Amino acid sequence: MHSGEKMTIYLDVVFLENLILNILILYAVGIETKSKIKILKILISSSIGSVYTVLAYLINDTFFQSIIMKVLLSVAMTYIAYKANSIKELLRIIVYFYLTSFVFGGGALALIYIANSGKISIYNGLICGKYTLLTIMIGVIVSFIVIIISFKLIKNKISRKDIVCYITIKVNDKKVKTKALIDTGNFLKEPITNIPVIVAEHSVFKNIISDEILENIENILGGDLNEISETIKNQYLSKIKIIPFSSLGKQNGMILGISAQEVAIEQNEEIKRIEKIIIGLYNKKLSKKGEYHALVGLSCCQKSPVPVTTK
Repeated sequence: MHSGEKMTIYLDVVFLENLILNILILYAVGIETKSKIKILKILISSSIGSVYTVLAYLINDTFFQSIIMKVLLSVAMTYIAYKANSIKELLRIIVYFYLTSFVFGGGALALIYIANSGKISIYNGLICGKYTLLTIMIGVIVSFIVIIISFKLIKNKISRKDIVCYITIKVNDKKVKTKALIDTGNFLKEPITNIPVIVAEHSVFKNIISDEILENIENILGGDLNEISETIKNQYLSKIKIIPFSSLGKQNGMILGISAQEVAIEQNEEIKRIEKIIIGLYNKKLSKKGEYHALVGLSCCQKSPVPVTTK
């Protein structure tokens, strides 16, 4: 900008530009984190972010424009758009939000810089220069494509053996071996003891857990033990746990858990043995194609490994 030249800033345009950018960023974050996308919540969150941008220009206040205020804003925006069930999940979404924002902002800024032959300036956090809304949109679209392609390339680098493993579960002094998927989104734990839960199809345990338990999972969850004999009650009641969970499309769900004596996880020629573990009995199929029959949380795979020995 030349000396003495005035730049007119239209706040309604600033609001609209930021609104569109925020919507696309939050939408991309929803895709990346596999969160349930609700357009209304994204619109509300994006509007809050856009209002802040306009106010930050109008209010020349150090704290209002500080990093602390911007971090608080990002936490509020991500929480409103995708209400996380835990602090850990919220932090994960915030990390994706920042990474996506950097890519989108960098792409848009680069295109604006090129379009203005480097003649841009920043005032109160606003990028000033002669550029159109179309310039920003092209930059954002290019950034969106870059993000999607990058995530696909990273995902393709994860080999099948890294996400599928074999687990051996010991219950009632009997063992059963099955194939499991390492689920990075499985943070399920027993709420009282905080013991991790491995979810497995109930059919896996046909020969090691009583049929009276396996065939009456829903009744037990509902508190009805009339179909269970006294012998089985005495054998299993101390091992039974009721595990609350939330998943896509189902809030406040319950799953029947059984305390296992041990679980051995075989992965990359190593065995991880876990003694304090609960098995969540799932009475449906976890994989439509039958590729795996259990879900193991990433935290279970990070236990101290024991090298596999061959006889």
